[in-house]
Amino acid sequence: MARRPVTVIVNGVTGRMGYRQHLVRSLLAIREQGGLPTGDGDRIWPELVLVGRNPDRLAEIAQRHGLSDWTTDLDDALARDDVDIYFDAQLTQAREKAVRAAIAAGKHVYTEKPLADSVQTALELANAAKQAAVLHGVVQDKLFLPGLRKLKRLVDGGFFGRILSVRGEFGYWVFEGDWQAAQRPSWNYRAEDGGGIVLDMFPHWHYVLERLFGPVRAVTAVAATHVPRRVDERGEEYEATADDAAYAIFELAGGIVAQINSSWTVRVHRDELVEFQVDGTHGSAVAGLRTCRIQHRGATPKPVWNPDLPNAESFRDQWQVVPDNEEYDNGFKVQWEAFLRHVVEGTPFPWDFASAARGVQLAELGLVSAREGRRVEIPELSL
Repeated sequence: MARRPVTVIVNGVTGRMGYRQHLVRSLLAIREQGGLPTGDGDRIWPELVLVGRNPDRLAEIAQRHGLSDWTTDLDDALARDDVDIYFDAQLTQAREKAVRAAIAAGKHVYTEKPLADSVQTALELANAAKQAAVLHGVVQDKLFLPGLRKLKRLVDGGFFGRILSVRGEFGYWVFEGDWQAAQRPSWNYRAEDGGGIVLDMFPHWHYVLERLFGPVRAVTAVAATHVPRRVDERGEEYEATADDAAYAIFELAGGIVAQINSSWTVRVHRDELVEFQVDGTHGSAVAGLRTCRIQHRGATPKPVWNPDLPNAESFRDQWQVVPDNEEYDNGFKVQWEAFLRHVVEGTPFPWDFASAARGVQLAELGLVSAREGRRVEIPELSL
């Protein structure tokens, strides 16, 4: 059994997502399990090059995890012949330049979403990667969550009959930063820095809807900035110029209607931070990050509306828990494994730049809908 090294630049490793989900819970976790087995009995071994802007933090992270290869010079790292993959977990506005440089250097590219802050830029990056014949992918982690994998299993098994609607609730209260520290970075609330919940979350909703239920054909959205002023990491008050909540209707192929609320200004009264209810002619399901509950039409009660009497039914108890039936690993890690196999073995990887561009398109047109107060149809993208 031979070790097959694959050298990966991890840019943005000092950030929350780059460090926690991609370095620690994905790439280092793959190393800790002895590498990733291939079909011929070898094991893919990620060799890591940490890249960021702060040398002190890079050195500290490298030392903490027994790594030695780090740099603040991305161009120098991309010039190395031994580098196979460039991964980007930077701020959205810094992503385009770095991804273009990686493509020009002939590196395969895997990146956090959104791929870009405009559909035009996303298409340019997709075409550049195609012309350079480099492999490319974008993180679509929600698809690999246990709850949504169970939901996909139900869809594939025909549980719902004809699917009628999808309703999603996502979000939590992000503190303003004055009397309690905010749990998200301040740039998220500045449009000039690439912030905004539409640009952040609509690409997620796009791939969830597209992969589970069908293509998105139209969007009607309302975006709001409910908290107009916040306090940043230095304790200074600033104007929140980006939307912190969005309320959207997505029309899907086949007549399915999806309604999804996204908010950083909502207090959670549900079992998980995101939940999707899917209703069909034969049954319904409610899926979160990890759990999924179902109610078949044969077990559906017949409530009677009577506001004059206390409710005697425990509606939540009338649903059945979907069993795991398999072991679920970290969703980010699972997709990393798929991309590494894509590079080494040529296995399929459908979560590519074209898919990412469609997600950016939905965010862009969602903002058009919110700004102009109208329903916007989603045209096909030409790559």
